[in-house]
Amino acid sequence: MASPTREDAQLMVQIAQWGTALGIGDAMGQVFADDFDPETADMSDPPVRTILVFGESIGTLTKRDLLSAELVHDWLWVEGLWSRVGPAARRAREKFGEPRLYENFEALASG
Repeated sequence: MASPTREDAQLMVQIAQWGTALGIGDAMGQVFADDFDPETADMSDPPVRTILVFGESIGTLTKRDLLSAELVHDWLWVEGLWSRVGPAARRAREKFGEPRLYENFEALASG
């Protein structure tokens, strides 16, 4: 794995800004709340959708070597985020018959 570069850092800051615009901070607060249940959450929950879109975007960039996965893992608790919203993603895959839904987020969380 290549060491993170200044370009990676610049992109990370841009992604952080985009995340703020998406409301990622509020979404994280909601999915890590004591009353959030990953087993009943689904795509109709706005914080779940927000985190899935954010995570899939970052996962896609890392998969294509456009952003350092090492830097992302230093920045975000990807595994923790996936553990909270991954069950909703898996149910969506089954519902829509599309196994590729959020696969890059899951791969980033697994790697």
